[in-house]
Amino acid sequence: MRRRIAIAVAASTMSFSLAACGALGAASGSEASPTKGDDITVGVLMPEKTNTRYEEFDYPIIKKKVAELTDKKGKTVYANGEANAKKQAGQMQEMIDEKVDVILLDAVDSHAIAGMVQKAKDAGIPVIAYDRLAEGPIDGYVSFDNELVGEVQGRSLIEALGSGIDSSDKIVMINGSPSDPNAGQFKAGAMSELNGKVTIAETYDVDGWKPEIAQKNMAQAISAIGKGNIKAVYSANDAMAGAAIQAMESAGMTKLPPITGQDAELSAVQRIVSGEQYMSVYKPYPDEAEAAAEMAVTKIQGKDIQFDALATDSVDSPTNKDIPAQLVQVVALTKDNIKSTVVKDGIYSVKDICTSDYKSACAAAGLS
Repeated sequence: MRRRIAIAVAASTMSFSLAACGALGAASGSEASPTKGDDITVGVLMPEKTNTRYEEFDYPIIKKKVAELTDKKGKTVYANGEANAKKQAGQMQEMIDEKVDVILLDAVDSHAIAGMVQKAKDAGIPVIAYDRLAEGPIDGYVSFDNELVGEVQGRSLIEALGSGIDSSDKIVMINGSPSDPNAGQFKAGAMSELNGKVTIAETYDVDGWKPEIAQKNMAQAISAIGKGNIKAVYSANDAMAGAAIQAMESAGMTKLPPITGQDAELSAVQRIVSGEQYMSVYKPYPDEAEAAAEMAVTKIQGKDIQFDALATDSVDSPTNKDIPAQLVQVVALTKDNIKSTVVKDGIYSVKDICTSDYKSACAAAGLS
């Protein structure tokens, strides 16, 4: 039986934990006759390039897994919306026109894309929402436990402030894009940990997750609060954390307050090693990407039992109820566990992280 989770575009106050993926024997339903063999085409739509993970990790992993699942007979076609909702809608229309068999969609704008999801449905093409839950008649959803991401970030800031924490301590919040439903969940999760423990002195929602906007917002916060009065910075992802750090350094802040991130980008891992950034959230992309590829292939091949086993959760979007879902666990990435996370999983090697600028910091962190 699936665990039902309501996911809205607005921030939710619900907190949830990961439900383990079910074994095939635990699935319900009957096996349908396969509608397709291994000769299938999976359309993959990613949202932007500012966050390097989509091009460097997610899509290559999906492509490889689709090939593995189809005895190398299946193929993928790829497009990146580059943070432009209209561009992504056009890309999706092209995939519908090309009659791909199934689409994995990571939406630029979860609301704006709903019409295209309906068009795909009308054309008989299933759509699996990837990483971000799109509106419209989605057939499945694969993502991380997004509210837990925010909880991990918020909890990490509280831990970084230590025993001397005071409810008057001023925090700056740099949240993700209002058009991304994940951003509201990250924010809700963080607030569940921060509420009543610190003072949110300034808060910003950054359109398109653009680092240049985050940098301007951080500069505004420094002017409003005073550079000596900022105790910590909540940044929803690594790219914006890097921008906030640039703003603080430009303002002459030599001792940086703890700052969060997300996505474990290489530059962020290096900043964690050097002490500029306190933490990131490592989301095991291979787990998410492989699950999405498997869900897409089993869906189009009509393997209902396998599909149910992959989707042991269910979610509600603003337009649809009981969408089959799989939510993947996340890890707080700090200086102490770089080796056991991103290095162990093959995301980066020690050589990748410990370039000449970070040699001494790596040695001090036990990474050399």
